[in-house]
Amino acid sequence: MGINFYLSYQWLHWTRPSGPPSSLPNGIERTFIKTAGGDIELLSAKPSEPISKTPIVFAHGGMGSAWVWIPYMKYLQERGITSYAVSTRGHGESWHPSFFRMMYATTKRMLGDDLVAGIKAVERMEGSEVVLVGHSSGGGLSQFIVNEGDVKVKGLGLLGAVPGTGSYHVYYNWWRFDPWFSLRMIFHGWHSNSPLSHPFLTRQAFFSPEYPDTKLLEFQRHLNRYESFLWPLGMLLPFIDAKKLVSNIAGWGKGDRILIMAGTGDKMMTKEVQQKSAATYREAVEEMAVEKRIDASLEKVQLLGGDGERDNSGKGVRLAFVPGAGHHVQNDVQWKIGAQKLLEFLRQL
Repeated sequence: MGINFYLSYQWLHWTRPSGPPSSLPNGIERTFIKTAGGDIELLSAKPSEPISKTPIVFAHGGMGSAWVWIPYMKYLQERGITSYAVSTRGHGESWHPSFFRMMYATTKRMLGDDLVAGIKAVERMEGSEVVLVGHSSGGGLSQFIVNEGDVKVKGLGLLGAVPGTGSYHVYYNWWRFDPWFSLRMIFHGWHSNSPLSHPFLTRQAFFSPEYPDTKLLEFQRHLNRYESFLWPLGMLLPFIDAKKLVSNIAGWGKGDRILIMAGTGDKMMTKEVQQKSAATYREAVEEMAVEKRIDASLEKVQLLGGDGERDNSGKGVRLAFVPGAGHHVQNDVQWKIGAQKLLEFLRQL
């Protein structure tokens, strides 16, 4: 049997996207936020009869955009919850830096500023602080801006998120399931999209084996044309102080305030990665409660019911898993299970 390391150039691009914005499903609206660099895309899904005054803001990960959150946004909209999703620069329909500027001169601080601009716009429109939910590197970015005090939030959801304690082991996990990663990058001239340059590679990294080919090709077409290298590099080492981050989340003592969730089929943000993140934040909450810096309940960690029977809650942090789902829990075939677990977290805030 021959070796196939899926060397393809079909899905690699070196220029900004052109043409009209992509279409959106009914119930999802697109607006733009003015920033010094350019316009930032903001998607919204507003129910006709909202049951909560607290909006949700979603943050995408690397190679993604606000588009990846549409399934969750529609799900929450149908249940009376308002949500928004931001596309940072170089993603979705937001303004795009040039190839080299995006790859080599766009930092996590710059992308964080775009996310903050989106959150501030939502706060002005809705008159409320938000619950911030970030996926993958967007989960890392969410931790970063809360840690820095750029925003204060009512809750923080981290879905398959880069851990704030550093991500070296995450990229080691990627290399383990794709050992041709480095060699392929050389053939691709170190293009940022090399690891996802073929649908097989995208499925392998992001989805379960059951994910339909038609959906996979649609997802592939929505991937970024190129991505920032400095964003993930800026998260290789620890980049948050857990106690400082906890201090910028409001409402302690009234249910869990942090949700950590991932698919059991996630090859990068594995069960061990999620458990370590939960332990890090639970330790921070406990120390701050003992120091009387927050009024948090310190009940023992207890198992929760639901799909998978692996979820637990305690010390203000909820740890949940979506059985069978890959890294993109919000898009994989099991997405409704994750959406329901997010909804349960939101309802208990």
